[in-house]
Amino acid sequence: MPSRSRTTRSDEAPTPAPIPVSEELLAPVGRGIELCYQTFGDPDGDPLLLVMGLGGPMTWWDPELCRDLARAGFHVIRFDNRDTGRSTIVDAKVARGAVVRAFAGGRVRPPYGLGDLADDAFGLLDHLGLASAHVVGVSMGGMIAQTMAIAGPDRVRSLTSIMSTTGKRTVGWQHPSLYPSLLAPRKPGRDAYIRGSAAFWRLTGSPAYPQSIEAVEKRAADTYDRGTEPMGVVRQMLAVLTQPNRSSRLHGVRVPTLVVHGLADKMVHVSGGRATAAAVPGAELLLVDGMGHDLPPALFETFVAAIRRTADRA
Repeated sequence: MPSRSRTTRSDEAPTPAPIPVSEELLAPVGRGIELCYQTFGDPDGDPLLLVMGLGGPMTWWDPELCRDLARAGFHVIRFDNRDTGRSTIVDAKVARGAVVRAFAGGRVRPPYGLGDLADDAFGLLDHLGLASAHVVGVSMGGMIAQTMAIAGPDRVRSLTSIMSTTGKRTVGWQHPSLYPSLLAPRKPGRDAYIRGSAAFWRLTGSPAYPQSIEAVEKRAADTYDRGTEPMGVVRQMLAVLTQPNRSSRLHGVRVPTLVVHGLADKMVHVSGGRATAAAVPGAELLLVDGMGHDLPPALFETFVAAIRRTADRA
């Protein structure tokens, strides 16, 4: 019997090459702080620094999104902010009354501010030998990314601010239904963390792009097992609540800028995204109907295309 050889049809997509992924590593960034970080993709690609938001470890940047960005030509760097995951936990107590005062607009002195978190990120770039990078930040990470673009314009090639705000208190507010969850003390234990995370996601997730409760609970379980620090979340929250209004300084940002915001975001009202885009000359504003305060997999293709488009403007 003659042998048969299988020919590949021209309309079949080739199997994508595997994306190199580093181990989780530690980088000393100064002031006694070490950041845990991980990279995806070719080191010769365009450096892309991903900055996560309040209480979120780097693993909240979905590995598949990181791989998609690497396939788009980026060398992706994700990391734990201080007080998160496997990075340095700051030894500083904060009374919950201070958070309530800051929430109400009172004067409070935080253990550190967004400028310190931006300096940490610059320290990571220094450790990696990178003079500059494209920077993408989500929520509090967007505030850090904006601060980086203001403080180090020569070090930020392009800026992408996702579901974030300028620090002006009259924009980017939280929906009143979230206040009890934001201000309530967290119950201890793994199960309580998982239940609380799932409940909060139900309040803040994207209604048009729902994720399964199993996926949300798994992410919460993985986050807890990797390391959580409740007081660290409080310290980060205080840094957010005491942030300056960056509106006027954002007028001086000259790097290509993309602002992404969901029209169904209850955690940071869309007015924060609109104000950010209005403050940065030439910024592109991408509003997504039905997107809340998360990064649903259904929108990964949209995010990657927009970030690549912005980087190509640099």
